[in-house]
Amino acid sequence: MPGNFSDPTAEYIVIKALENGVTIIGLTRGMNTKFHHSEKLDKGEIMIAQFTEHTSAIKIRGKVELLTRHGSIHSDD
Repeated sequence: MPGNFSDPTAEYIVIKALENGVTIIGLTRGMNTKFHHSEKLDKGEIMIAQFTEHTSAIKIRGKVELLTRHGSIHSDD
């Protein structure tokens, strides 16, 4: 099972789409960074994502509100 859901230090982020067609792309760790997963969200949809041993970065295209343990971020209009 990817990720360690019982790890209290695991990094989770909440992504709320503020418009239709928001794209979320997971990028791999390792010598060669590659796309490994993508999702599309429509306005009002929410996705919870986690950084894992396989996911080192998440790329987001579109207007979103992003919630992390470090605070809230809105993408530029």
